[in-house]
This record gives sequence, C-alpha cells and structure tokens, in this order.
Amino acid sequence: MVVFAGQGDPRRSLSLLWRADAPPPARGGPGPKPRLSVDAIVAAAVALADEEGMAALSMRAVGDRLGRTAMALYTYVPGKSELLDLMYDAVHAELPTAYPESDSGDWRAALTAWAGEVLEFHVRHPWVLQVSQARPVLGPHEYAGLDTLVTLLRATDLPAGVVRRLVGTLFPFVRGSAQAVADARLAAAATGSSDEEWWAARSAALLELVPDFAERFPAVSGLEAEGPVEPYPGEGAESVPYPEREARETFRVGLGVLLDGIEAARAGRT
Repeated sequence: MVVFAGQGDPRRSLSLLWRADAPPPARGGPGPKPRLSVDAIVAAAVALADEEGMAALSMRAVGDRLGRTAMALYTYVPGKSELLDLMYDAVHAELPTAYPESDSGDWRAALTAWAGEVLEFHVRHPWVLQVSQARPVLGPHEYAGLDTLVTLLRATDLPAGVVRRLVGTLFPFVRGSAQAVADARLAAAATGSSDEEWWAARSAALLELVPDFAERFPAVSGLEAEGPVEPYPGEGAESVPYPEREARETFRVGLGVLLDGIEAARAGRT
C-alpha cells in the first residue's frame, strides 16, 4: 500500500502544516470528553497508525479514539488527506536537528549517527514508509530533517550538485533498510509461521525439487560456500530474529560503503 501526500486542498493543507491561520477554538463541554484541537487529532491518528497500521486510519477511527464523531473532527482537519500530511510532518519532529559529532568536524560520524536515527525513526513508525517520496509534504519538520542532512553533507566540502544527489541517495537507502527491518518484524505475525519454520520447509523442498541448484546458480552458491557473513554486532543481538539481524547488518555495511564513496569523492577533489 503506497499513499501520496499532498492530496488535499493546497492552501488549507499548508496552512495547517505551518499553523499559519489561527486554529478554531478548542471545544469544551460537559462530561469527561477531551478538548479537541489539531494537535490532539494528529496525536490520536499517529497512535492509531503506529498500533494498527495505515489501513486502519480513517476519520471515524480517529474520532472513536477521541470519543467524538468523525464529523466533529472536520472543523479542525478537512479530511483524511490533510490528516495524513499532518501526521507525517508531526512525527518527523522526533528527529534530531543537530549532531555533536559535527561540532568536531567528523562528518562521517555525524552521518552515521544521522542514518541510525532515521532508521530507528522509521522502525518506530513503519506506516511512514508507505508515504511515497514522489511528492513531499512540505511541512516544517520535514524541511528541518532535510536541512539537517544538507548541513551534515556540506561539511564534506563536496559541490552543491553532488550534495543534492547524495541527499537523493542516502534517504532512499535508509528508508529501504528500515523497510527490511519492519518487514522482518511483521512477517511472522502476518503469515502465522516463524522464520525458522518458513525456511526449514522451503529449503528442504527446494533442495529436493532442484538438486542441481548449485550448478544453475554458481555465483549465489559460491558466495554462501565462502563462509558465513559477519554476525550483527548490535546490543542484545542474540534476542533479535535472524531476518532483522541480517537487515541491520546489511544497513551497517552498506552505509559504510556509501561513506567510503563520499570519502573517495572528497579525496578526488584534492
């Protein structure tokens, strides 16, 4: 499921994102019902998406969480499209906008820290991965995240044109790695079988049905035969399921190679 941001009325959406117009007064009333506001609606929607996924998101479901009808929400947020933009931008406020490593001029350590933060952010909010990057939300927190990465990359002293392309390289790389981690966590619950059960059943069947597998796919088989990959070194790695460990180690190694490439590009300019 892929959704596209920016599907609501442009001026109304951007006004809500940037809080450019005065919001309607919070509604009070008898009884224990919470007072409504844009922020309260967004917080309830984010909690719903975090717990149940993007498919569960609707104005009615958010209203139920707040003890109100869907109609009561429309005074504050025109519809689901605008709500999605607000949710997406709101959660991006969690990301740091400064990294201590950059203060000492260690651009590589700063980018490594940035990538780790962005990975864990997407793992916390996997529904964000379903929001296409083809059309940005254009909200303040999304821009703050972009500005942070550009600042870190400018410390490499690479030309502006190269920095632009590196932004377009690093963001998809980290999002893709986060998707692999999120999928690894979801697979067992979604399919009803553990990773061990799935691999055991299919590996046995594959070897039986394709006895010449190694001859047909020598590169893949040769890679496996050369020895096991380095284990994921993260804290508490033994308690992390194998697919997630693999995804995280792939992220670590891949990021290192990308940063090596940046280092080589810098060296080529001297």
